[in-house]
Amino acid sequence: MDRKELLKNIVETLDKKKATDIKSLEITDLTVVADYFVIATGTSGTHLRSLADEVEDRLSQLGVEPGHIEGKATGWILLDYGTVIVHLFTADQREHFNLEHLWADATDMDISEYISE
Repeated sequence: MDRKELLKNIVETLDKKKATDIKSLEITDLTVVADYFVIATGTSGTHLRSLADEVEDRLSQLGVEPGHIEGKATGWILLDYGTVIVHLFTADQREHFNLEHLWADATDMDISEYISE
């Protein structure tokens, strides 16, 4: 699965499970770590775990497994899919860590076509 299709599947899954404020940053020119960050907010720790589990399940059905997972017991869950890294936060943790500010030089991707209105 190419990186754009991976990004699309992740965003659609998060949207379907009611994640809020879903954003994608293209970081290709800034780091070798990944090509994209997907950042989303969940309403609670339980919601975050549900979001992470749903992304894992959907991508696993498509034959894609995460290289690394961190934070399932915290307010910040990270799913590393190589070219795409997913950051799931509670609202207060997202505000505290403010990845969008830390990665301000990244390109904000237009993912509106993957999000239902």
